[in-house]
Amino acid sequence: MNISSNFTIGSTDQVINKSKQSNSDMNMDDFLKIMAASLRMPSVASEGGSGSDNSMDYMSQMIQFSTIEQLQTLTDSLTTTMLMTQQQQAVSMIGKEVTVAQDGAVVTGTVEKTRFFNGYATIQINGKDYYMSNIQEVGMG
Repeated sequence: MNISSNFTIGSTDQVINKSKQSNSDMNMDDFLKIMAASLRMPSVASEGGSGSDNSMDYMSQMIQFSTIEQLQTLTDSLTTTMLMTQQQQAVSMIGKEVTVAQDGAVVTGTVEKTRFFNGYATIQINGKDYYMSNIQEVGMG
């Protein structure tokens, strides 16, 4: 039996990987290839005419690019953590009495089950699904 490396109840892969890389996006490998080509062809690297040290400019840009990549990785990790926490909270609410508000209506009832849509948790009350963000009050079941 193969066990998925994704240990969450709902699939967070769909949420995190929803944004696909477009042709205009550049990764670190692309940046390094451009930098290497510019260093091999000094006339291209010095076309700016600013007279500044191009190697320092590239290093500065590479550091900025690396920082952005690390921030994106951190964002993905935080998103996964948030979804896992929300899923755990939803499971713990089964059998509890909750009050939810949605579309101007307030509903109170016992949580019958939990469902997961693309990694996001919902609770079911009286046969209707509600997002966790709609919960206003939680009591003992």
